[in-house]
Amino acid sequence: MYDAVGHFERLYKGVEGAFSFKGETYQEWEQWQAAFRPRLRQVLGLDNIERDLAGFQPHAERVDEVDKGDYVRQSWHLWTEPTVPLPFYLLRPKGADGPLPLVLTPHGHNRPHVYVGLARDEHERESIEAGERDIAVQAVREGYLAVAPTTRAFGETRTPRDKAEDTVHSCRTQLMHDLLVGRTPIGDRVWDMSRLIDWALETQGADSRRIVITGNSGGGTVSLFAAACDTRITVTVPSSYFCTFAGSIGAIHHCDCNYVPGMLRLGEMYDVAGLTAPRAFCAISGKDDPIFPIDHAHFAFERLQLIYAAAGVPDRCEHYIGHAGHRYYKDGAWEFVRKHLERSAP
Repeated sequence: MYDAVGHFERLYKGVEGAFSFKGETYQEWEQWQAAFRPRLRQVLGLDNIERDLAGFQPHAERVDEVDKGDYVRQSWHLWTEPTVPLPFYLLRPKGADGPLPLVLTPHGHNRPHVYVGLARDEHERESIEAGERDIAVQAVREGYLAVAPTTRAFGETRTPRDKAEDTVHSCRTQLMHDLLVGRTPIGDRVWDMSRLIDWALETQGADSRRIVITGNSGGGTVSLFAAACDTRITVTVPSSYFCTFAGSIGAIHHCDCNYVPGMLRLGEMYDVAGLTAPRAFCAISGKDDPIFPIDHAHFAFERLQLIYAAAGVPDRCEHYIGHAGHRYYKDGAWEFVRKHLERSAP
């Protein structure tokens, strides 16, 4: 009889990534990164997006502003493509002087407003509190300039049908259309993060030497891939995502947006994470996370440590294990961020 699980496991074991890191020296690491990053950008569809949007200049419009006491929350739209007015929140601490560190907080498979502490009902309020999901609020109260973007295919960027039915996301539709034109949802979201960085540096006085990205679950996905592709990001903290592809999205049901054609023929997740070196990287895992198993996360981190060792910066790579399941762990995030932003401070 046909064994689907066994068949797919055999497929994964039979594929070796062309950019699976095997080096030991700084020179080998440097050459590996120089070859791998362009290929990753290509499979994500970023090269196609750049060609399609050649000559396009993103622009932003502010929607409203709310005084929250110790910080100000603004709502904006940034046209990251001519047809994509991407909604985002900007949180600025009051009384802050000089260029501020910039923190991007892409969300996962929940509603965009959750990351700025807004709850539509009691269930969302409990989810925010129990899972420490008000990540942009945490960032602004650390004294940082926080940008909480809508993840593409969520919120206002859902399809009309999904909006009418109040479906949380339109990820499958996004994937299907992207595949037809050589793009991916992850590539779209990485593109959006880079355009937000451009905007914050050009118009908001953000410190170009101190740029952080952190999010939970799908926000961890965006964080990891964005930092791998955009070297301006100086500190990366993906939560409840870092694992192995084979042991997580290849073995357990996940949203369609997680899948990149041919990814394992390039490398595993720890290889993608290795593209952040020598910049600071902290993976946050829940010890009881059912969809990103902790044993695979431990294995992935051991492999990532080898890459950071070859880059000569083993102290810039950490793994924080939270006490529960699939959620954010602020104790594992902000101490790491503070430590490495201080190292980058002017």
